[in-house]
Amino acid sequence: MPEVKEFRLPDLGEGLTEAEIVRWLVEVGEVVAVDQPVVEVETAKAMVEVPCPYGGVVTARFGAEGTELPVGAPLLTVAVGASPVDASASTGEEPEASGNVLVGYGTGAPAARRRRVRRPGVGASPTPDGAVGSADGSAAAGGPAVPDGPEAGGHRRARSYGPGAAAAEGVAGAGGEFVGRGAAPGVAAGGSRLSGSTGPVPVVSPLVRKMAREHGVDLRELTGTGRDGLILRADVERAVRAAADAAAAPPAPAAATAVPAGEGAERIPLRGLRGAVAEKLGRSRREIPDATCWVDADATELLAARRAMNAGGGPKVSLLALLARICTAALARYPDLNSTVDTEAREIVRLPGVHLGFAAQTERGLVVPVVRDAHLRNAAGLSAEIARLTEAARSGTLTPADLTGGTFTLNNYGVFGVDGSTPIINHPEAAMLGVGRIAPKPWVHQGELAVRHVVQLSFTFDHRVCDGGTAGGFLRYVADCVEQPAVLLRSL
Repeated sequence: MPEVKEFRLPDLGEGLTEAEIVRWLVEVGEVVAVDQPVVEVETAKAMVEVPCPYGGVVTARFGAEGTELPVGAPLLTVAVGASPVDASASTGEEPEASGNVLVGYGTGAPAARRRRVRRPGVGASPTPDGAVGSADGSAAAGGPAVPDGPEAGGHRRARSYGPGAAAAEGVAGAGGEFVGRGAAPGVAAGGSRLSGSTGPVPVVSPLVRKMAREHGVDLRELTGTGRDGLILRADVERAVRAAADAAAAPPAPAAATAVPAGEGAERIPLRGLRGAVAEKLGRSRREIPDATCWVDADATELLAARRAMNAGGGPKVSLLALLARICTAALARYPDLNSTVDTEAREIVRLPGVHLGFAAQTERGLVVPVVRDAHLRNAAGLSAEIARLTEAARSGTLTPADLTGGTFTLNNYGVFGVDGSTPIINHPEAAMLGVGRIAPKPWVHQGELAVRHVVQLSFTFDHRVCDGGTAGGFLRYVADCVEQPAVLLRSL
């Protein structure tokens, strides 16, 4: 008999706790191989494909496209050994799982095997996507047991000791949320204590429990519209709307100043990448007392230097790479700007290396890939790495590690055809250099009026880290290097 394995949304790293299903890559009944990508999800950091650590036949999928799932929630179930997915099946052996617990990386060792355990009296019912889940919303009841180690999707096994410990055994999910095989009396499988009678509540998924907690909905007061009384997401949403309607009162006079949404208004959820950007920028504005200074610089000589570099053959050096090299040289002179503020310890933490972030526009919005150890790279090396990260950003293949850990950001908003800007610091960094478009303008050069290629440079800095003198010195040095690239020779 084939053994049904459950694959849960694995830990995606970098503190990510949820992801949105963008596109299923497999169908129910389809044969999958070990480590084959089965679903494409969008996290707050990037779009990634999730590989399944089991080989066999897909028996169920949990969640439709567009559904947001927490880490540890069931993704799909696979009947291992139900179809010859590799050579081992022809010998009667069961295909081994890879133990994959992190997107893009396999452990290389099979996970420990556990026998399936069925609890008497607990039936199974289908989810809206055709998946089969347990009546209390946990996939373990009436299905495969949740194993220790990698088979649990990268989550640790949680056990309660003392009275009722056997009923409360399960898996600790994201943020310590309890997703168990049943629950102790009066406690839901999601870990929230419920009023009224004891016993499990028939809920379709952890997402439904999360919604109920966030909106203060008592699941025991709901009548599920799913099969066998299963509580669906629509049931919770209906209860939330009913509560909002009941609490609605005639508008107060002050409400007349509010801007109504109006008919036909479109609401766009702030989640995924856009939500992460909104949260980070909002936090930057709340926490960082920033200030901005700017200067116009004659970039004619910098453009000439780039043409001379590229005329010699070999890989081309981009203008952004030259500006990045100027930034690393300036940060070597003004190391206070390559730092972060530890607010709890009331300390400025000066960082040893420069991990340079740069803004890249993609179809999914603006992202900031990070060039690691930029201070150790020359212009050619910076150009190659920037090109690699830009291509990965446009194709949606950046990893969470590619988007985190920056210490300073270079924002080339000139590509949008604008001259200047006052950028928001990329929290928790201390500064950002903005570069406007390079355009021909009248300029006094060597005492005479001439047409030169001029660029506006803006510099936004955390005023807790330095004063205007340090910021002005940094920006002036950058401008001098733009106007006279030979200044860089001193630091090469």
